[in-house]
Amino acid sequence: MLKGKNFLCLLDFHRKDIEMLLETSFMMKRWVYSNSVQRTLEGKVVALIFEKPSTRTRVSSEVAIHKLGGYPLILDKNSLQLSRGESLEDTGMVLGRMVNGIGARVLKHQTLETLSKSSGLPVINLLSNFSHPLQGLTDIMTIKERFGDRKVKISFVGDGRDNVLLSLASISCSLGYDLNIASPQSMRPDPEVMKRLEERCEENDTIIDFFNDPYEAVRGTSVVYTDVWISMGEEAIAESKKKELSQFRVTTDLMRYSTEDSIFMHCLPANRGEEVDPEVIDGKKSSVWDQAENRLYTAMGTFSIFI
Repeated sequence: MLKGKNFLCLLDFHRKDIEMLLETSFMMKRWVYSNSVQRTLEGKVVALIFEKPSTRTRVSSEVAIHKLGGYPLILDKNSLQLSRGESLEDTGMVLGRMVNGIGARVLKHQTLETLSKSSGLPVINLLSNFSHPLQGLTDIMTIKERFGDRKVKISFVGDGRDNVLLSLASISCSLGYDLNIASPQSMRPDPEVMKRLEERCEENDTIIDFFNDPYEAVRGTSVVYTDVWISMGEEAIAESKKKELSQFRVTTDLMRYSTEDSIFMHCLPANRGEEVDPEVIDGKKSSVWDQAENRLYTAMGTFSIFI
């Protein structure tokens, strides 16, 4: 049903598709733990393009394809003729003749769309400036492992335009999880993006609320999430952005406003002492290492379904 299609943004998929992706991810985890992984990518080559540094995405994608019997072809930009001026379109056309699918971690979301059009292959978004759909799947997988089918309330503290937040909001709205977002007024999602999120929320009877006060956003929520404040390419505005976000840190005190059984989540890498206190990310409520592990199973599920 989804074989051969792109996986670029969770908003491109409806609830039944997302639920199938999650079910497949859980199945992959069971396969790995029971040493019974089926080699669904046997004989296939998947090109993995990295324009940005990576730890979890690089390792989880490469291991996922290998475990499924495929061959992961790692390509960083400097090893391709892209670094010497060859067009993205020409690169895509060549890949389309030689491999079976593409996973790409890119600076601009448009790069993914261009690769798909020029190669004719299914393209998996391993992170773009717009969204991080594999992380969104991982986040809900981790939440479901902790809380089962309970539709717990989630809060996000930080930059409201964050690409990880967009994917978290997309999957939350799609599956019935209410989401509170604490961010400065100046850091709210693009109106067009917000319109799409609101439409998805309306379809599934869910709510996204914005707060200027992180304490109000976190109060009564069972999941508290944050991300780094400065992304690649934002070095020039780093100091001003840090100053604006200084009141939006996840501290030990802030976590006290969440539910007794709450968990803390972070997609990593983290800057301890900046967006989160060390005592929180390294404390008993932290689920960040479960998230990191689950990146493998969502990668396995996604590659097996789309390629």
